[in-house]
Amino acid sequence: MASIRDIRRRIRSVRNMEQITKAMKMVAAARLRKCQERVTAARPYTRQMQEILVRLAQNQAEVTHPLLEKRPVHTVGYVLITSDRGLCGGYNANLIRLTNDLIAKEEHEAKLIAIGRKGRDFYRHGKVEMLSELIGFGDFPSYSVAKEIAEQVIRFYSEGTFDEVYLIYNEFISAINQQPKQIKLLPVEQPEGETGKEYIFEPSPEEILNTLLPKYVETQIYRTLLEGKASEMGAKMTAMGAATDNAKDMIDRLTLQMNRARQAAITKEISEIVGGAAALE
Repeated sequence: MASIRDIRRRIRSVRNMEQITKAMKMVAAARLRKCQERVTAARPYTRQMQEILVRLAQNQAEVTHPLLEKRPVHTVGYVLITSDRGLCGGYNANLIRLTNDLIAKEEHEAKLIAIGRKGRDFYRHGKVEMLSELIGFGDFPSYSVAKEIAEQVIRFYSEGTFDEVYLIYNEFISAINQQPKQIKLLPVEQPEGETGKEYIFEPSPEEILNTLLPKYVETQIYRTLLEGKASEMGAKMTAMGAATDNAKDMIDRLTLQMNRARQAAITKEISEIVGGAAALE
């Protein structure tokens, strides 16, 4: 059995870890609230962009654009959005597992763009060719970050490096529920829907698409970055909450063990005193 001094040292160590995990949980909870507000604000804008594409598709069936053009698939690009830091439960592991499954089932050549240090580090020496990486964009990614990623993706697609592009990210559902998800980014698929109205576009639909489609790619990437950050904070809050509870349970067990060791030591001392007194009689 460990000595009372060793047990006390372990209790102090675990209590220090408990204070750290509790503080990290509170920080994650505060950041989650801000991230959730940004996600909630970004979703309607993305839906509105999709509605405009519906109107263009329904009213101008002959409109074409390079980002709408479907071509024979030889290479598929995956944009993997992970976190820069750990301590967020299975957040990154679930994304990497989904990516591995998709690449394993892929019939064409797969290439990767890694957003976040965890995904970058995992695939740095992997079998998948990583064309680009972006790390250190903070807990509150700006639109300029999404625009930079979108420019790279569009350039790779326009040059023929990719024939299809997919986004892999964690969709934020709630603080305790994040769903790994894959969505097709390029070529942009014209969504189906009924507007019930006729629209006149000024200037021409071609000019509108030249501006709208790159902007649509940017907003999709921006939304997934926000979804990913909100999911990361939710996963981190949950993980740090569980770690704090485990630390409390460990402290209780160590305290009980220390009390038993103290009681055994006291009992031993009393037995020695009684035995010594009996020997003197």
